[in-house]
Amino acid sequence: METIDQLRARLREGLVIPASPLALNTQRSFDERRQRALFRYYHAAGAGGIAVAVHTTQFALRKPEHNLLKPVLQMAAETFSACDFRENTRTVRIAGICGRTGPAATEAALARECDFDAGLLSLAAFGEDSDDQLIAHCQAIGGEIPIFGFYLQPAAGGRLLSRSFWRRFAEIENVVAIKIAPFNRYQTLDVIRAVAEAGRADDISLYTGNDDNIVIDLLTEFRVPEANIETVLPPFSATLSKKERHVEIREAPAEPVRIVGGLLGHWACWTRSAVELLGEIKRIRAKDSIPAEMLTRAAEVTDMNAAVFDAANGFAGCIPGIHEVLRRQGLLEGVWCLDPNETLSPGQAEEIDRVCRDYPHLIDDDFVREHLDEWQSQ
Repeated sequence: METIDQLRARLREGLVIPASPLALNTQRSFDERRQRALFRYYHAAGAGGIAVAVHTTQFALRKPEHNLLKPVLQMAAETFSACDFRENTRTVRIAGICGRTGPAATEAALARECDFDAGLLSLAAFGEDSDDQLIAHCQAIGGEIPIFGFYLQPAAGGRLLSRSFWRRFAEIENVVAIKIAPFNRYQTLDVIRAVAEAGRADDISLYTGNDDNIVIDLLTEFRVPEANIETVLPPFSATLSKKERHVEIREAPAEPVRIVGGLLGHWACWTRSAVELLGEIKRIRAKDSIPAEMLTRAAEVTDMNAAVFDAANGFAGCIPGIHEVLRRQGLLEGVWCLDPNETLSPGQAEEIDRVCRDYPHLIDDDFVREHLDEWQSQ
């Protein structure tokens, strides 16, 4: 496991972090060989991180009848350790952390034992709880493992979170990053402003999870007016009362804030192309202008996501859609999920056909075809 400073530095680079699917066979049992091959694919494609036990991996893997949380975490750690050793690198490892504080703390401890670097903290289990209860939960989990915050859209099981919540969340010392995935521009700005106003833009890396707006998120330079930025002393003082807080208003010009990378289910397929896309975006960021063609690219990526994530049917076929792309490439055997009712929607396969035909520059079939045997034979 990296130190928290090393982890912060790696995340600030801006990484492609696929949200890994779960490989199953025809009996809907864990397919270890194909899961290892999938992890090797992400590493070979150039992904700088991996997220496991998240929505794309299927939350049901935690259920007693499946009992797959620990085996999948262990396999990910073993596989990426072997790949990293050969290349003298370290893939950032993010484990999904779910549930109320007791179960979530147990998952965080397990992730740490399995050599994971941070926990992607879902707050879906906290329905109508107050901000005070949410912050207490986040602080407790932060005592177990560094936190990767997560704004999950309500359509996928998340809840609305206020800017004042994110302002307090950003003051928690062990927060290293936030995945912004509300699929909503107003709520995306809430997180960005909160982190900037907390004075933590240099410490907390912002990652897009907005699959409907990936390219624009990564290209945009955000600026928060300096008059609205407050530094709370001592730092990370979320537990202090308002009377105990010493607030300092800084007058220097605001630094730009960027969403530096992505932690995405969309990047769990066509990953090599995602790495190339982020590399191109980073080169553009260093220039004074954005080529108009990138606006077209943004729309193309969103269109591809609509097909894979089944936007036409309220994302019902989201996970099977990712599986279908990987199945066609030979990385997965089928599109099976732990829940037999979770399948491709009518017309979804045809939509995937269409986007693959329309946007061949955004797929990586040739790369997978070239290396598939070596990933599956080791």
